[in-house]
Amino acid sequence: MNKTVKIILVLVVIVLLAFVLKYFKDANSKSIVDYKVEEPFYTSINTKAVATGKLNPEEEIELKPQISGIVDKILVEEGDVVKKGDLIANIRVVPNEQNLVSAKSRIATAKLSFENAKTLYNRNKALYDKGVISKQDFENSELSYFQAKESLTQTQNDYQIIKMGSISGGSSANTNIIAQISGTILEIPVREGDQVIQSNNFNAGTTIATIANMSFMIFEGKLDEAEVGKVNEGKEIKVILGAIQDKEFPATLTFVAPKGIEENGAVQFTIKADVTIDSIANIRAGYSANAEIDLEAKDSVLAIREALLQYNRITEKPFVEIMQEDNKFKKRDVELGLSDGINIEILDGIEEGDKIKIWNKASKDNEEDEEA
Repeated sequence: MNKTVKIILVLVVIVLLAFVLKYFKDANSKSIVDYKVEEPFYTSINTKAVATGKLNPEEEIELKPQISGIVDKILVEEGDVVKKGDLIANIRVVPNEQNLVSAKSRIATAKLSFENAKTLYNRNKALYDKGVISKQDFENSELSYFQAKESLTQTQNDYQIIKMGSISGGSSANTNIIAQISGTILEIPVREGDQVIQSNNFNAGTTIATIANMSFMIFEGKLDEAEVGKVNEGKEIKVILGAIQDKEFPATLTFVAPKGIEENGAVQFTIKADVTIDSIANIRAGYSANAEIDLEAKDSVLAIREALLQYNRITEKPFVEIMQEDNKFKKRDVELGLSDGINIEILDGIEEGDKIKIWNKASKDNEEDEEA
């Protein structure tokens, strides 16, 4: 191989080495990321629990008939305000034919007994007036007469109830559905002409109407088991309605369930609270609502954004990276306190003025270089 070829080969090798060195230099320069930093700050941190639920009237009842029949007339509409004792609806009785015939038979038998007792009473009264029979015999016949008369009246009343549902002229007829409380008609699930069943020991009966006092409302919701241990009955909370989101209603916690219910893998506890409703607020039963409960609060504590924290993959302990004088970052373990999900209190490990690396966000210049 001549000298010229050797010189050419050496030059080629030198050029290749130069390209390789330049490649590694560029790669190393790109691997150095210029991270942004933040400093800790003093702030107030409040932790809150949110319970989802709905708003319901505290006093709500269902009106049910005391006798089976057909809805003859409904005198109110949903949304009407009624007073206790107002007539809501009338029930028309459809009598059972067998019971009706049996009642007629009992009336006929009672009449026969009554006529016989009346005859004996009149006869003994005449004999007693003449002194023929003793006073005791007369009083016995008189007692039998009044008993037969009462029995006849009872059988006639039974017949009237079977046929009409009530005694004619009665002041509290079973066919009348009366409002038991003052309030608003929330629902009327039946219509005129519907057949209804009486309330008894074996059947809840057909609901004629639902009435509720809308002046006293309660919040019913559910709270997670991780937060229920931090609340107590009597605590003041805030209720926000889904339909009126720009207004908060004060409420007082009145009930925390002693037993939780598992739902979708999480244990939930039922809570209830008395809600103070403004007289001008147009509140309706069943509104969806959220209750905000303040659990813990601290003022003027040293904090950082929770997004700055990193966690050791092995020990799972939190740490941050602090910028040193040579612009390099050094890991530092931290002790955490209260958190509101955005900011977190720092108990130890960070001092005011420390520059903390924003580990998930590089500088703008570096981002532009990576995009190029």
